[in-house]
Amino acid sequence: MMEIIDNISHLLGDDLKKTIKEGSKLKIAASCFSIYAFEALQEQMESIESLEFIFTSPTFTPDEVTDKVRKERREFHIHKIERERSFYGTEFEIQLKNKLTQRAIAKECADWMRRKATFRSNRGKAPMQQFACVQEDDPKAVYMPLHGFTAVDLGYQQGDAVSNFVNKMNDSDTTTTYLKLFDQIWNDPEKLEDVTSRLCDHIASVYQENSPERIYFLMLYNIFTEFLEDINEDVLPNDLTGYQDSLIWQKLFNFQKDAATGIINKLETYSGCILADSVGLGKTFSALAVIKYYELRNRSVLVLCPKKIADNWLNYNRNLKTNIFAKDRFNYDVLCHTDLQRTSGESFGTPLNRINWGNYDLVVIDESHNFRNNDVYKDRETRYQKLMNSVIKEGVKTKVLMLSATPVNNRFNDLRNQLALAYEGDSENLSDKLNTQKSIDEIFRRAQATFNQWSDLPPDERTAEAILNALDFDFFELLDSVTIARSRKHIETFYDTKDIGDFPERRKPISIRCKLTHRSDVIGFNDIFTQLSLLKLAVYAPISYVFPSRLARYEDLYDTEVGGGRGTLRQVDREKSLQALMTTNLLKRLESSVESFRITLQKLKENHLGTLSKIQAFKQTGNDAGFADLASAFENAEPDEDDLPNLDDAMIGGKIKINLSDMDLPSWEYDLEADLEVIDFLLAEMHKITPEDDTKLQNIKTQIESKLASGQRQLHFPSSDNYTSLLFSCH
Repeated sequence: MMEIIDNISHLLGDDLKKTIKEGSKLKIAASCFSIYAFEALQEQMESIESLEFIFTSPTFTPDEVTDKVRKERREFHIHKIERERSFYGTEFEIQLKNKLTQRAIAKECADWMRRKATFRSNRGKAPMQQFACVQEDDPKAVYMPLHGFTAVDLGYQQGDAVSNFVNKMNDSDTTTTYLKLFDQIWNDPEKLEDVTSRLCDHIASVYQENSPERIYFLMLYNIFTEFLEDINEDVLPNDLTGYQDSLIWQKLFNFQKDAATGIINKLETYSGCILADSVGLGKTFSALAVIKYYELRNRSVLVLCPKKIADNWLNYNRNLKTNIFAKDRFNYDVLCHTDLQRTSGESFGTPLNRINWGNYDLVVIDESHNFRNNDVYKDRETRYQKLMNSVIKEGVKTKVLMLSATPVNNRFNDLRNQLALAYEGDSENLSDKLNTQKSIDEIFRRAQATFNQWSDLPPDERTAEAILNALDFDFFELLDSVTIARSRKHIETFYDTKDIGDFPERRKPISIRCKLTHRSDVIGFNDIFTQLSLLKLAVYAPISYVFPSRLARYEDLYDTEVGGGRGTLRQVDREKSLQALMTTNLLKRLESSVESFRITLQKLKENHLGTLSKIQAFKQTGNDAGFADLASAFENAEPDEDDLPNLDDAMIGGKIKINLSDMDLPSWEYDLEADLEVIDFLLAEMHKITPEDDTKLQNIKTQIESKLASGQRQLHFPSSDNYTSLLFSCH
């Protein structure tokens, strides 16, 4: 005879209460067991002779010690955890949990289990039917299907199932058949494993007294359990390399070691990382530790940096007295950002025409924000494109570590373009490894739109909290995956800084406004600016002097469509940009020092003299070798570049050639000579100023001597009597 239990008007729990008698044996095969089901049937459970329970899927079975939860096993493993947690109540038994009686119920259930219950678990993934059998002298009733033994399955709590029908069968043949099936499985040690003792130990953790510390660590584990499952030895630093024995590693502070470890993890996982710690937190040393790790793994490393800081890196890979890490024998190559656009010559002794760009396993890019633009031109390859195509995409698989305190200027595209170096320009390479819902391009598009909206807010509403709340979660997931960015406040808050000491106190800047010199026979700043305004810098604008009848040829060759055909970037526009850049360069050199301004003027004079000599040679011989236009070659030059462009074609690698026969040479020659006259005048004025006459230099010396005399330290390094002054100047 079969009876349908609908768990609405007729509840499974009520039927079991009527069916179970004193001395009954209860046999259950189900996916999970809940202490709240025990509580609901506690009187009947105390009266039975025994309970034999089979977990139909692996539950409370130990993972192998060497087991790593691989992605293909993730779904199965999560279900296993959920089945084990359901012992204390499922998500649908929340009302029972809220009564805060869990501890008392667990204690009573544990005591009962030790006396009357035996639990066994399915060893493998083979599916098993789920049912319950109540047995006295003869089988009395079978209930199926039975998803779990919980308050929800008993009908006492509402679940999420559309229906929860259970069939009750009490005819002798049917009940005997199911009982034999249960006993057959129960007695097969190859299919089942006894987990009773583990379950008893497990339940004891619910009612035992736990210290606050243990509870805290349990909370951390449950919060970060999925993150911990993602970690495997393949993406963590390999201690067998001996990198922790290196001198650079031993010299790092705790927060720098954390950065180096995190960088290696991100490089191995995503092939790229941006270290964006604040200025002064030792990004170079953290990067050196990462470099040493990869060198110990026999990897080839290239450091790309601006020319002005190349000496910082060269100091550590050479046999110099100033190399404090000489013991580590660093062997990385150092090249400048500008070397990417050079096709010949040497850079720090390396012949540029023979570099095997595609053979670097790791590229460290210092000041990586210089690669925030990825504009495309038809007539040349930019620095960014050379780096992407020749270094990263070609040859061996290349990982990219980028160092920058300011990876974003005013567009999130700045960050996207730098990250693109890590995923070789194909965002799917990174998207597949991230736990995000949207593509990389969509994440940055939304972030930029959010930033634009935030920028339009009134000042009192334009707060950091406002933009953080507005940005998409996927954006933070992306940043957390591929960037490390910490401030001094972060270090002071989350790290033990007793070995570091206090960070230097930020004092109010000393502002000194002084004249160029006290000499009355030398022009001042305003007169210098007036003279610089007279410069046409015609040496950087040859296309402007091409005859109109010949100009179309050069426009066809070198003008570039931009914005999908919406506009044209003309070569003459590039030249105007270069002229403005060089004017800015001159002003910045003047801002730096008299000597710096003097050196730059001398280089500019040499450029003009070299160009005039080419014109004279053409007039005398008629041999038109062509003239290199430098505008394109220096399109990506920054205003703070130390060196002005050199007219040596071999050094520049410029591809834009202009025939001197196509140019209005008299006009160009006239403007070049006019510029040269201004340059000569400024040089003559600067040569009058000796170090003793340099008012700015003398003021700086006075300030330093005053601080040394008073014992006032600008920066103090522990266990050292060294003093360092940081000087900033502007006009």
